[in-house]
Amino acid sequence: MELTIACKARDASAKPNALRRQGLLPAVLYGHNGTESVSLTVDQKAAELLLRKAAVNNTMIDLDIPDLPWQGKALLREVQSHPWNRSVYHLSFFAVKAQDAVEVGVALNFLGEPLGVKDGGGMLNTEVSEVTVKCKAIDIPESIDVDVSGLEVGQSLTVADLILPAGAVVAGDPSQVIARVLQGRRA
Repeated sequence: MELTIACKARDASAKPNALRRQGLLPAVLYGHNGTESVSLTVDQKAAELLLRKAAVNNTMIDLDIPDLPWQGKALLREVQSHPWNRSVYHLSFFAVKAQDAVEVGVALNFLGEPLGVKDGGGMLNTEVSEVTVKCKAIDIPESIDVDVSGLEVGQSLTVADLILPAGAVVAGDPSQVIARVLQGRRA
């Protein structure tokens, strides 16, 4: 899923709280020009709409910054929010090229009802809900489907059993258990 958000270069003298009162959020873009970063502002409502669809470190976002010669794609790296009312305070973006390899957290989507639950009275125990995947920035999957329908009581699936999109590899322990069917309680 690709999203677009309009940004403007932020004046160095602009105070973050004053920007927020004007309906703007302070933001920053890293990595667009080596180690140089650039301060930005984003419309608060546009940012809230973006955050409904975007996931941190998982969604490519087209940044439209007319004030800069740089145009490109970025990952949403961090969302800072108020600790009590959860209103967004600051966004951080990291510029990436479409062919750059990135490490991102990808949610696991468990499909089916295990045989051990249906027929054997077992219980499905999902131990991991997300795995870290290394892939090209343009190939970031929204989620990874995991079919658990063939599991019997006592069987498990590991990270190595995942079916990943082409070009993606798991950055972590392949022997880590992600789901298992446990023996159910007897009355």
